[in-house]
Amino acid sequence: MLENGDPRTLKSITGLYSRVLSFATRYSIVTLIGTMAILFTTFWAYGQYGNGLIYFSEGENKFAVVNLRARGNLSVDETNLLLREVEERVLQVEGIAHVNAYTQLSGRPSRDGGTDRVGSIFLELYDRGDRRLNSEAVLERVRERTQDMVGVQVELQAMDMGPPVGKDLQIELSSYKRSVIEPAVTKITEYLRTQVADVRDIDDTRALPGVEFKIEVDRAQAAIYGADVTQVGVAVQLITNGIKVGEYRPERSEDAVDIRVRYPSAQRGVMALDELQMVTPGGLVPLANFVTVKPSNNVDTLQRVNGVPIMMILANVAPGVLADTKVKEIQSWIDSQDWPPELRIQFRGANEEQAESLAFVGVAFGMSLLLMFVLLVTQFNSFYQSSLILFAVVLSTAGVLIGLLITGNPFSAILSGVGVVALAGIVVNNNIVLIDTYNEIRDNNPDMHYVDLIVRTGAQRLRPVMLTTITTVFGLLPLASNLSIDFVNRTIEYGSMLSTFWVPLSQAIVSGLTFATLLTLVTTPAMLAIPHQIKGIYRRIRSTTPSAAEQLAGESAG
Repeated sequence: MLENGDPRTLKSITGLYSRVLSFATRYSIVTLIGTMAILFTTFWAYGQYGNGLIYFSEGENKFAVVNLRARGNLSVDETNLLLREVEERVLQVEGIAHVNAYTQLSGRPSRDGGTDRVGSIFLELYDRGDRRLNSEAVLERVRERTQDMVGVQVELQAMDMGPPVGKDLQIELSSYKRSVIEPAVTKITEYLRTQVADVRDIDDTRALPGVEFKIEVDRAQAAIYGADVTQVGVAVQLITNGIKVGEYRPERSEDAVDIRVRYPSAQRGVMALDELQMVTPGGLVPLANFVTVKPSNNVDTLQRVNGVPIMMILANVAPGVLADTKVKEIQSWIDSQDWPPELRIQFRGANEEQAESLAFVGVAFGMSLLLMFVLLVTQFNSFYQSSLILFAVVLSTAGVLIGLLITGNPFSAILSGVGVVALAGIVVNNNIVLIDTYNEIRDNNPDMHYVDLIVRTGAQRLRPVMLTTITTVFGLLPLASNLSIDFVNRTIEYGSMLSTFWVPLSQAIVSGLTFATLLTLVTTPAMLAIPHQIKGIYRRIRSTTPSAAEQLAGESAG
């Protein structure tokens, strides 16, 4: 029946499909308009109701870091007491398997650009199947137990599942004129703290408040007393860190210990310069006669990128809130403000990596379409049929967006983007099979009506196309449903780290392939009828319009 008879007479799914395809083929223009309307509605709906963008997949985290920030010249013992108190509170939270705590000397720059970190606690959670709460709930309990700490600021940062990008929001302010950066940082930080909801752990890389003492020597005055200016430096070392006179290597030690000479503790300190006397050719002279001690603001760190001074503003977003949404909100406010012309403000971190990933996906997507189009033209020798095959890529992209709208998930710049590119190589197979079969049947039956020709093509290819799609979709469906199946231990786990990692990619392939296949089985064969219908219209116009010779003969007869 599929080879010689009429498939539309079958009382099966193939017969029903053949009858639907016959109707769509006869009204191919209407079918094309309906398909374009579906595509337009899909892209418009995603633009209006889409759940935004993320850089990588979001899900279960097994590791996290608790950072302790405190200001002041804290000793090791003071820092250890603070760290112990936080550690005791963290250990009371259910679901934490291992804790590794360590202190850090105050004032040393950390990886996130700050200098007020005094300690960190590395957390490892139990596997998802061995704990009652998910990782987000466990980490929120840790945050709740440590938020009322006095004298220390506690920040919690879950370790990224993909490439490390640091905090969710990273704003970089740069200018060759350093004086315009700090006021802008203050303004943006105040805006984030007071007017932006669901933003926390706000920090910046401004210099911490502090005082440093500058020692100024009046050389002219020192010359009057006959004082040697180099001896002033020696005197300053005697009341501060001391003068190195040698080294001592203890037994069983690889490093030597400096031997330094300085005044007793009661006679040390910056203020001791006012009472310190110095030996000169004229006798003892108070150092205060030509040395002045002036307090000034302390600058602990200076950052430059490519020679341009910068400062950073760092923040996290609350669970369930997309960083991309907050970036758009903050960017809108920044664009509405009046900033100095020499100041440059841009988002770094995940937002920057996300933009680069989308740009790469766009280039890869375009190059793959171009290469496939060139290959298809050489094989089918038809621009129309090659374009029709690649039209399935547009259908699959719309299917990915429909899947995101149904599930409410955001578009992952890496995994969903890779899924779209991978679909470009999958969905074209169905169109290639359909059009290749159509060309073969047309060559073997040149006198067959185009509707019968297209219906027979669709009926013959329905089963292989559906089997290919169903096997692919059902194979990925457990992973797309966030299920991890362990055949060895005979367990099924929902929301494991492995399944969560691949959910955006598998969902993109499942939804895109399903939608594209359903439309491909109807739209592609129907669009094959458009050239036949255009030729038929052209022939009818020619037959109804008298030729020039007929018009001339009619005029002569008249």
